[in-house]
Parts: sequence; C-alpha cells; structure tokens
Amino acid sequence: MDTASYTARRGQIAEYFDRTAADAWAKLTSDAPVSKIRATVRAGRDRMRATLLSYLPDDLSGKRLLDAGCGTGALAVEAARRGAEVVAIDLSPTLVDLARERTPVDGLKGSIRFTSGDMLSPDLGRFDHVVAMDSLIHYDTPDMVRALAGLADRTETSIVFTFAPKTPALAAMHAVGRLFPRGDRAPAIEPVGRGRLAKRIDRHAGLVDWRVGRGEKITSGFYMSHAQELVRS
Repeated sequence: MDTASYTARRGQIAEYFDRTAADAWAKLTSDAPVSKIRATVRAGRDRMRATLLSYLPDDLSGKRLLDAGCGTGALAVEAARRGAEVVAIDLSPTLVDLARERTPVDGLKGSIRFTSGDMLSPDLGRFDHVVAMDSLIHYDTPDMVRALAGLADRTETSIVFTFAPKTPALAAMHAVGRLFPRGDRAPAIEPVGRGRLAKRIDRHAGLVDWRVGRGEKITSGFYMSHAQELVRS
C-alpha cells in the first residue's frame, strides 16, 4: 500500500517521534519519575503491552514476529524471551537506537533485529505473528484497514494491534490537545468505532481469510486504546 494520505501521515509521525518527542518518549518508557498524567499513560501502555502479549502463544520458539512500531523495544524483548525471532521496526531511528541500547544481553531465548523504516515494506519478509501497538492509531480508518491488509498478506497466523476507540472521553482529550501550540502537538489520533472497524475489515478484499478475534479496551487516565486480535480463518 502506498496511498498519498498514508505516505504523508507516515512522514509526520516519523518527524514527530524522531525529533520533537524522542526525549520525552525515552523518559516515559523508562522507570524515571514522570508527572501524574504521564504516569497514567505509562501504566496504560504497560497494561496494553501485557494484553497484546497475552494474545500470542506462550512459546514462540521458531516463530517469526514483526513488532511494527517497536518504539523503545519493550514488547520485542518480551517476545524474544518467549523464543521468537523478532524483527522490530520503527519510523524513528532515534527510538530504534535507544531500543538497541536497552535490549538485555542475556535472557533471550530468541533474537531481535532492530531496523528503522516502514512496517509495510515487503523487504521485511513473512511472519507468523505481527504486533502493532499504538502504531496505527494516527491513520484514518481506510488507511488503517489497508495497512492491516498489507500486513496480513505477509502473515501466517495472527495480527494483534490497537486502535483508538471513539468515545466522548477521548474526544475531550483531543480537544484539550488542540490548545497546545502546533509545534508541540503529536500527530492527531484518529478514533474509530469498533463496529465500523470490524465491518471495514470484513469487507476488505485483502482480509477475506481473516476474522476479528479477542479485544479489550484499556483505559488509564490519559491513555485510552483498544486491543484487537485478527486471526487467519
């Protein structure tokens, strides 16, 4: 997939996380003290990571997994501890470098290859499982579903991902976010209703062999995201 809207949005996300937000993201994903608001985001992300990992087999030995939007690498490390051969990719080279630095030398049954670039690149090869934690939430629904179809084309078993649920609370958070100077804003999150998303997935030609599986909304203060599983039928 290479639509103009996807490409433009991808560029905005890459610039934001590689430049504007890199230091803040590094602190948020560490154990350093943070504000009460960011602490809720940290807790929510920890719960989300655990939820997505719970949708994967406990033993991933010999399985190839794509961590699409790996950030600072916490999920990739957990998957490698289960034995997976992980390809961890992110648009931000800065965050990928930090992920490499944080990866433990010991305790991994599998392996991790970190790289920066587009998660939809066919050069990454085929996978048994794909995880996309909060890496699709900045794309509109059509582009999100097209991205899922692109990932599905190279995936054998399951895709677990997140989307921003359309709720009044999330709409209010976005309204507050618009009060910040434009240069300080993250790329807007694109909320979507679960039912609408499921219908689009069901109707997409590239996802006819897939079905919507388990799902759970995770809410923690200023963090709100929905875990969703897609499985090959």
